[in-house]
Amino acid sequence: MNRRTREYLEGRFGDYYRSAEITPPPAADRREWGQIPFTSGEGTRMVRHQSLLDLGDLSEFLARESPRHAYFSAARYDDPSNSEMSEKGWRSADLVFDIDADHLPAIDPEEASYPEQLAAAKDALVRLLDLLERDFGFAESDMAVVFSGGRGYHVHVRDPSVASLDSKARREVVDYVRAIDLNFDGLIEKRPNERGTLQKTLRAEGGWGGRVHERLLSYADDLREMEEADALERLQELDGVGEKTARTIYGVFQRNPEGVRAGNVELGPGASTLVRALAHEVVAEQTSPIDEPVTTDVRRLIRLPRSIHGGSGLVVTPLDRDEIGGFDPFRDAIPDRFRGRDILVDVTDPGPLPIAGDRTKVAAGVQSVNEYVGVFLMARGRAEKAKE
Repeated sequence: MNRRTREYLEGRFGDYYRSAEITPPPAADRREWGQIPFTSGEGTRMVRHQSLLDLGDLSEFLARESPRHAYFSAARYDDPSNSEMSEKGWRSADLVFDIDADHLPAIDPEEASYPEQLAAAKDALVRLLDLLERDFGFAESDMAVVFSGGRGYHVHVRDPSVASLDSKARREVVDYVRAIDLNFDGLIEKRPNERGTLQKTLRAEGGWGGRVHERLLSYADDLREMEEADALERLQELDGVGEKTARTIYGVFQRNPEGVRAGNVELGPGASTLVRALAHEVVAEQTSPIDEPVTTDVRRLIRLPRSIHGGSGLVVTPLDRDEIGGFDPFRDAIPDRFRGRDILVDVTDPGPLPIAGDRTKVAAGVQSVNEYVGVFLMARGRAEKAKE
């Protein structure tokens, strides 16, 4: 961006911070703080190894410096401003998850629109929260959900039970959430039934076994409502299940629904094939493609909620759980400070415009746009500030 653009954005970011209510994270004085200022040229410069004592009053610091990006560390230290990481005295860290559209397997950033990317990221967020609540037992009060201001969401888990986990332990959390190297055969074990006979039983108490068990029950209910011929045909769609095995499984579903509900999968030679197929479906639908390095890094810097994302001009927005479904970043993350007036920008990258309501495209050249649209275009490198 050129000098006029840089100075305009820096000034308006400062105006935003002078009226914004920024709430520091817990133990703010034990965290490292960092920011990327507006600098000339194409590169960026990270300023870090600062404590809250170095910054002073946070709101005054942000209003004075008006950074392009603002961060704090997930970690808590004895000496957060020490320039040597090994000398900071690491004590604990939030368990942080990052969902970014760039890392979603079903999204091609070159093909998917910005709104499509954010919709996919929100879907992954909902799945992540379901895993964290149901499988790990984290309370809603111990999790902070934040729109990143860019193309995804952050979740900060501040349950004391995970604060001291090292990188290796956090990698195990990642592996679980993403179902990496999940032992599908291990979801079934042999347990004694009421007669003392060992039988194959699905681990239905919780975790991935419990999730597969839920799918098995739903699958069985669906088959019971079908005509027998249709049910047998559906069963035979599974690799390794022929007509004979399908009849055996269907018969068990019909005769012994209570046994299936209890996790009994003595359904004949196709039992393992059925459970594995359902397990693959569950994993594909319910895992969350989190960004692994963010969660495993116990010293990670993460965006400050209520700061402005310098690559979009949108607010890094904290969200209550009941707000997630209806949250629209292109409506709800626009700073109020940037509403209510038009400015001139010189559009260098014309095309789709997700943030302007009814206006879906922007043409090249000097254009009069709502200020928040202009800030968005300038922050994303699609326009420069024109002379008024």
